[in-house]
Amino acid sequence: MNIPKRALTAAAFSRPAALSLAAAITLASAQVAAEMQTETVEYEVNGETFTGYMAYDDEADGKRPGVLVVHEWWGHNEFARSQAEKLAAAGYTAFALDMYGSGKLAEHPEDAQQFMKEATKDIDQVKARFMAAKELLQQHDTVDSNKIAAQGYCFGGAVVLNMARLGVDLDAVVSYHGALGSPIKAEAGKVQPRIHVYTGGADQMVPSDQVSALVKEMQDAEADLTLVSFPGVLHSFTNPGADQVAKEFDMPIGYDEKAATRSWDGTMRLYDEVFKD
Repeated sequence: MNIPKRALTAAAFSRPAALSLAAAITLASAQVAAEMQTETVEYEVNGETFTGYMAYDDEADGKRPGVLVVHEWWGHNEFARSQAEKLAAAGYTAFALDMYGSGKLAEHPEDAQQFMKEATKDIDQVKARFMAAKELLQQHDTVDSNKIAAQGYCFGGAVVLNMARLGVDLDAVVSYHGALGSPIKAEAGKVQPRIHVYTGGADQMVPSDQVSALVKEMQDAEADLTLVSFPGVLHSFTNPGADQVAKEFDMPIGYDEKAATRSWDGTMRLYDEVFKD
Protein backbone atom coordinates (compact mmCIF):
# COMPACT_ATOMS: atom_id res chain seq x y z
CA MET A 1 0.00 0.00 0.00
CA ASN A 2 2.98 2.31 -0.42
CA ILE A 3 2.78 5.23 -2.78
CA PRO A 4 4.59 3.96 -5.88
CA LYS A 5 8.16 5.21 -5.96
CA ARG A 6 8.02 5.94 -9.63
CA ALA A 7 5.16 8.31 -8.95
CA LEU A 8 7.08 10.54 -6.55
CA THR A 9 10.34 11.39 -8.23
CA ALA A 10 12.60 14.29 -7.36
CA ALA A 11 11.73 15.90 -10.68
CA ALA A 12 8.18 16.38 -9.44
CA PHE A 13 9.03 18.68 -6.55
CA SER A 14 8.10 21.92 -8.32
CA ARG A 15 5.22 24.05 -7.06
CA PRO A 16 1.83 22.59 -8.01
CA ALA A 17 -0.10 24.20 -10.81
CA ALA A 18 -2.69 26.77 -9.82
CA LEU A 19 -5.74 25.07 -8.44
CA SER A 20 -9.09 25.35 -10.12
CA LEU A 21 -11.21 25.36 -6.98
CA ALA A 22 -14.97 25.63 -7.20
CA ALA A 23 -16.80 24.32 -4.20
CA ALA A 24 -20.51 23.63 -4.24
CA ILE A 25 -21.62 22.76 -0.74
CA THR A 26 -24.92 21.08 -0.09
CA LEU A 27 -26.35 19.97 3.20
CA ALA A 28 -26.14 16.18 3.34
CA SER A 29 -27.90 15.58 6.61
CA ALA A 30 -29.44 18.02 9.01
CA GLN A 31 -28.02 16.47 12.15
CA VAL A 32 -25.94 13.37 12.83
CA ALA A 33 -26.08 14.05 16.55
CA ALA A 34 -27.86 16.70 18.58
CA GLU A 35 -25.40 19.44 17.65
CA MET A 36 -23.42 17.98 14.75
CA GLN A 37 -23.83 19.19 11.20
CA THR A 38 -22.51 17.31 8.18
CA GLU A 39 -22.14 18.50 4.61
CA THR A 40 -21.25 16.71 1.41
CA VAL A 41 -18.86 18.96 -0.50
CA GLU A 42 -18.26 18.77 -4.23
CA TYR A 43 -15.19 20.61 -5.47
CA GLU A 44 -12.85 20.69 -8.42
CA VAL A 45 -9.08 20.34 -8.75
CA ASN A 46 -7.55 20.89 -12.18
CA GLY A 47 -10.84 20.16 -13.92
CA GLU A 48 -11.68 16.95 -12.02
CA THR A 49 -14.55 16.63 -9.55
CA PHE A 50 -14.05 15.38 -6.00
CA THR A 51 -16.48 14.69 -3.17
CA GLY A 52 -15.59 15.35 0.46
CA TYR A 53 -17.41 15.44 3.77
CA MET A 54 -17.42 18.26 6.33
CA ALA A 55 -18.46 17.70 9.96
CA TYR A 56 -18.75 20.29 12.72
CA ASP A 57 -20.72 21.36 15.78
CA ASP A 58 -22.77 24.44 14.86
CA GLU A 59 -23.59 25.24 18.48
CA ALA A 60 -19.97 25.71 19.51
CA ASP A 61 -18.92 29.32 20.00
CA GLY A 62 -16.37 30.96 17.75
CA LYS A 63 -13.91 29.49 15.31
CA ARG A 64 -12.08 26.29 16.07
CA PRO A 65 -9.16 24.28 14.60
CA GLY A 66 -9.73 22.25 11.46
CA VAL A 67 -8.55 18.71 10.79
CA LEU A 68 -8.16 17.06 7.40
CA VAL A 69 -8.92 13.33 7.22
CA VAL A 70 -7.23 11.37 4.42
CA HIS A 71 -8.83 8.04 3.58
CA GLU A 72 -7.40 4.53 3.24
CA TRP A 73 -6.50 3.10 -0.15
CA TRP A 74 -10.12 1.99 -0.66
CA GLY A 75 -11.12 5.61 -1.21
CA HIS A 76 -13.40 8.12 0.47
CA ASN A 77 -15.73 5.82 2.39
CA GLU A 78 -17.89 5.61 5.50
CA PHE A 79 -14.89 4.93 7.72
CA ALA A 80 -13.28 8.25 6.69
CA ARG A 81 -16.57 10.02 7.29
CA SER A 82 -16.95 8.43 10.71
CA GLN A 83 -13.52 9.73 11.70
CA ALA A 84 -14.57 13.23 10.65
CA GLU A 85 -17.67 12.91 12.82
CA LYS A 86 -15.57 11.79 15.81
CA LEU A 87 -13.40 14.86 15.38
CA ALA A 88 -16.47 17.09 15.19
CA ALA A 89 -17.76 15.55 18.41
CA ALA A 90 -14.38 16.38 20.00
CA GLY A 91 -14.75 20.05 19.10
CA TYR A 92 -13.04 20.36 15.72
CA THR A 93 -14.28 21.01 12.22
CA ALA A 94 -13.16 18.04 10.14
CA PHE A 95 -13.03 17.55 6.40
CA ALA A 96 -12.75 14.01 5.06
CA LEU A 97 -11.20 14.78 1.69
CA ASP A 98 -11.17 12.79 -1.53
CA MET A 99 -7.85 11.90 -3.16
CA TYR A 100 -9.26 9.74 -5.98
CA GLY A 101 -12.17 11.63 -7.54
CA SER A 102 -15.95 11.44 -7.23
CA GLY A 103 -17.32 7.92 -7.44
CA LYS A 104 -13.96 6.17 -7.16
CA LEU A 105 -14.56 3.84 -4.22
CA ALA A 106 -12.94 0.41 -4.43
CA GLU A 107 -14.71 -2.82 -3.55
CA HIS A 108 -11.74 -5.03 -4.42
CA PRO A 109 -8.00 -4.65 -3.63
CA GLU A 110 -7.17 -4.58 -7.33
CA ASP A 111 -9.43 -1.56 -7.80
CA ALA A 112 -7.94 0.13 -4.76
CA GLN A 113 -4.44 -0.41 -6.11
CA GLN A 114 -5.39 1.07 -9.48
CA PHE A 115 -7.07 4.12 -7.92
CA MET A 116 -4.04 4.72 -5.71
CA LYS A 117 -1.61 4.37 -8.61
CA GLU A 118 -3.53 6.90 -10.67
CA ALA A 119 -3.87 9.37 -7.78
CA THR A 120 -0.16 9.27 -6.97
CA LYS A 121 1.31 9.31 -10.47
CA ASP A 122 3.20 12.48 -9.59
CA ILE A 123 3.74 14.50 -6.43
CA ASP A 124 2.34 17.70 -7.94
CA GLN A 125 -1.03 15.97 -8.32
CA VAL A 126 -0.93 14.58 -4.78
CA LYS A 127 -0.10 17.97 -3.33
CA ALA A 128 -2.65 19.82 -5.46
CA ARG A 129 -5.47 17.55 -4.26
CA PHE A 130 -4.38 17.88 -0.66
CA MET A 131 -3.99 21.65 -0.83
CA ALA A 132 -7.41 22.09 -2.46
CA ALA A 133 -9.02 20.30 0.48
CA LYS A 134 -6.92 22.29 2.95
CA GLU A 135 -8.10 25.54 1.39
CA LEU A 136 -11.74 24.43 1.55
CA LEU A 137 -11.39 23.61 5.23
CA GLN A 138 -9.66 26.89 6.00
CA GLN A 139 -12.45 28.81 4.27
CA HIS A 140 -15.22 27.19 6.31
CA ASP A 141 -17.08 29.64 8.54
CA THR A 142 -16.35 27.64 11.69
CA VAL A 143 -12.59 27.25 11.16
CA ASP A 144 -9.62 29.23 12.43
CA SER A 145 -7.58 29.13 9.22
CA ASN A 146 -4.30 29.37 11.16
CA LYS A 147 -4.98 26.14 13.06
CA ILE A 148 -4.97 23.12 10.74
CA ALA A 149 -3.91 19.49 11.28
CA ALA A 150 -4.09 16.41 9.06
CA GLN A 151 -4.51 12.74 9.89
CA GLY A 152 -4.43 9.83 7.50
CA TYR A 153 -5.05 6.10 7.49
CA CYS A 154 -3.06 3.53 5.49
CA PHE A 155 -2.61 5.27 2.10
CA GLY A 156 -3.72 8.49 3.79
CA GLY A 157 -1.05 8.12 6.44
CA ALA A 158 1.59 8.14 3.71
CA VAL A 159 -0.02 11.20 2.12
CA VAL A 160 0.03 13.30 5.29
CA LEU A 161 3.63 12.32 6.07
CA ASN A 162 4.67 13.36 2.59
CA MET A 163 2.92 16.70 3.00
CA ALA A 164 4.97 17.23 6.16
CA ARG A 165 8.13 16.29 4.27
CA LEU A 166 7.27 18.83 1.58
CA GLY A 167 6.94 21.63 4.11
CA VAL A 168 3.17 22.15 3.96
CA ASP A 169 2.00 24.57 6.65
CA LEU A 170 0.30 22.32 9.20
CA ASP A 171 0.30 22.33 12.99
CA ALA A 172 0.16 18.56 13.39
CA VAL A 173 0.22 15.41 11.27
CA VAL A 174 -0.93 11.96 12.40
CA SER A 175 -0.32 8.73 10.49
CA TYR A 176 -2.26 5.61 11.45
CA HIS A 177 -0.82 2.37 10.00
CA GLY A 178 0.51 4.37 7.06
CA ALA A 179 3.47 3.56 4.83
CA LEU A 180 6.55 5.23 6.29
CA GLY A 181 9.03 4.89 3.44
CA SER A 182 9.14 7.51 0.71
CA PRO A 183 11.47 8.75 -2.01
CA ILE A 184 10.77 12.21 -0.59
CA LYS A 185 13.18 12.93 2.25
CA ALA A 186 12.58 15.48 4.97
CA GLU A 187 15.08 18.31 5.11
CA ALA A 188 16.34 20.07 8.22
CA GLY A 189 14.21 23.10 9.05
CA LYS A 190 11.52 22.27 6.49
CA VAL A 191 9.16 20.03 8.48
CA GLN A 192 6.69 22.32 10.24
CA PRO A 193 4.12 20.15 12.06
CA ARG A 194 4.51 17.97 15.10
CA ILE A 195 4.22 14.39 13.86
CA HIS A 196 2.61 11.37 15.50
CA VAL A 197 2.98 7.95 13.89
CA TYR A 198 1.05 4.91 15.12
CA THR A 199 2.04 1.59 13.59
CA GLY A 200 1.47 -2.10 14.25
CA GLY A 201 4.45 -4.17 15.34
CA ALA A 202 3.15 -7.08 13.24
CA ASP A 203 2.20 -4.97 10.22
CA GLN A 204 3.60 -6.82 7.21
CA MET A 205 3.01 -3.76 5.02
CA VAL A 206 5.09 -1.48 7.24
CA PRO A 207 8.19 -3.54 8.14
CA SER A 208 10.62 -2.60 10.89
CA ASP A 209 13.19 -1.19 8.49
CA GLN A 210 10.65 1.47 7.45
CA VAL A 211 10.10 2.33 11.09
CA SER A 212 13.79 2.72 11.89
CA ALA A 213 14.43 4.63 8.67
CA LEU A 214 11.67 7.12 9.49
CA VAL A 215 13.10 7.75 12.95
CA LYS A 216 16.54 8.48 11.49
CA GLU A 217 15.09 10.63 8.71
CA MET A 218 13.08 12.78 11.10
CA GLN A 219 15.93 13.07 13.59
CA ASP A 220 18.25 14.22 10.81
CA ALA A 221 15.58 16.72 9.71
CA GLU A 222 15.21 17.98 13.30
CA ALA A 223 11.49 17.20 13.17
CA ASP A 224 9.29 16.69 16.24
CA LEU A 225 8.33 13.01 15.94
CA THR A 226 6.48 10.72 18.30
CA LEU A 227 6.26 7.12 17.10
CA VAL A 228 4.30 4.36 18.81
CA SER A 229 4.57 0.73 17.71
CA PHE A 230 1.93 -1.65 19.10
CA PRO A 231 3.33 -5.17 19.63
CA GLY A 232 1.53 -7.91 17.72
CA VAL A 233 -0.85 -5.48 16.02
CA LEU A 234 -1.64 -5.78 12.30
CA HIS A 235 -2.25 -3.27 9.53
CA SER A 236 -5.58 -1.33 9.56
CA PHE A 237 -5.87 -1.65 13.32
CA THR A 238 -8.10 1.46 13.61
CA ASN A 239 -10.82 0.18 11.29
CA PRO A 240 -13.50 -2.08 12.83
CA GLY A 241 -14.24 -3.44 9.35
CA ALA A 242 -10.69 -4.74 8.85
CA ASP A 243 -11.42 -8.26 10.12
CA GLN A 244 -14.17 -8.80 7.55
CA VAL A 245 -11.92 -7.51 4.76
CA ALA A 246 -9.12 -9.81 5.93
CA LYS A 247 -11.45 -12.78 5.75
CA GLU A 248 -12.92 -11.84 2.37
CA PHE A 249 -9.64 -11.13 0.57
CA ASP A 250 -7.16 -13.14 2.67
CA MET A 251 -5.26 -10.01 3.68
CA PRO A 252 -2.91 -9.67 6.70
CA ILE A 253 -4.90 -6.91 8.40
CA GLY A 254 -6.99 -6.71 11.55
CA TYR A 255 -8.80 -4.39 13.93
CA ASP A 256 -7.34 -3.91 17.42
CA GLU A 257 -9.56 -2.03 19.84
CA LYS A 258 -6.82 -1.20 22.34
CA ALA A 259 -4.45 0.11 19.69
CA ALA A 260 -7.26 2.10 18.08
CA THR A 261 -8.20 3.65 21.41
CA ARG A 262 -4.63 4.45 22.42
CA SER A 263 -3.80 6.03 19.06
CA TRP A 264 -6.96 8.15 19.14
CA ASP A 265 -6.32 9.28 22.71
CA GLY A 266 -2.75 10.18 21.78
CA THR A 267 -4.03 12.19 18.83
CA MET A 268 -6.45 14.12 21.00
CA ARG A 269 -3.66 14.99 23.44
CA LEU A 270 -1.51 16.17 20.55
CA TYR A 271 -4.25 18.45 19.23
CA ASP A 272 -4.91 19.80 22.74
CA GLU A 273 -1.26 20.78 22.96
CA VAL A 274 -0.67 22.24 19.50
CA PHE A 275 -3.94 24.18 19.38
CA LYS A 276 -3.78 25.52 22.93
CA ASP A 277 -4.22 29.31 22.92
